[in-house]
Amino acid sequence: MSQWILWAVAGAVALYVIFLFNKLIRLRQLVNEAWSGIDVQLKRRSDLIPNLVNAVKGYASHERELLQRVTELRGAAMSLPAGDVEGRAKAENALAMALGKLVVIAEAYPDLKASGNFLELQRDLKAVEDELQLSRRYYNGAVRNLNTEVEQVPSNVVAAIFRFTPRDYFQLSDAKEAAVPQVSL
Repeated sequence: MSQWILWAVAGAVALYVIFLFNKLIRLRQLVNEAWSGIDVQLKRRSDLIPNLVNAVKGYASHERELLQRVTELRGAAMSLPAGDVEGRAKAENALAMALGKLVVIAEAYPDLKASGNFLELQRDLKAVEDELQLSRRYYNGAVRNLNTEVEQVPSNVVAAIFRFTPRDYFQLSDAKEAAVPQVSL
């Protein structure tokens, strides 16, 4: 009789470990999916940058240093591996700040502001920035859920056995970087 009890307890523990393992897998996949959403939005923004730079370049050629800086930051951001969340966040935040400066400079040129192409690029950039903000929230929520399971008892034991680790948040490292590039229409 006691042997049956031991087998029942062992079976219950095994089922619980399987349940926790599957939950951790599901949470990890949600984090991966969320990162993919951020990656898509970052790619969309990177694809807009050459057109935006070219539009501004025609009107504000003396702003060459800023235009070159935006181009360099875009290249740096695109060259980072997708899994480097902290590095990617820093690079993308620097790029966002430079884009904000570019848009502010563009505001000083009435002909550029009236350009249909530039206005369309501004609208597209604003839409991408809005989507990026939503994607960051979703990603950080998914990371929070995974990290909670990885760190709380008893799932932390299963996480340690199967080498689940906490993930990094996609966050701003400086309060000044929190300012989203202002795009006026």
